[in-house]
Amino acid sequence: QVQLVESGGGLVQAGESLRLSCTASGPIFGMNRMGWYRQAPGKQRDLVASISTGSSTNYADAVKGRFTISRDSAKSTVYLQMNSLKPEDTAVYYCTANVRGVNYWGKGTLVTVSS
Repeated sequence: QVQLVESGGGLVQAGESLRLSCTASGPIFGMNRMGWYRQAPGKQRDLVASISTGSSTNYADAVKGRFTISRDSAKSTVYLQMNSLKPEDTAVYYCTANVRGVNYWGKGTLVTVSS
């Protein structure tokens, strides 16, 4: 079974940085796009950023210029470098990966940004 495990969340102050990591394991042959979503309390889950196997990226407008997504295919790992964090970035961040047409999700990691 495909598993995604996130790490790197925590509590930071506004303006600080965090780096999230997500490692995929299991039958991940054919894994292509990986990405990050986030869900704030009482809100829907929204795309933050995604990256293809060819390192083509896309970002939500709210994080452009502050967040950077990258991946290490050899380690089956995707990263999200988050700089200049704002209180509105507070959310549970979920990793996702598409493996042979099926989308898998991690359990999420909480990021809290205090003002």
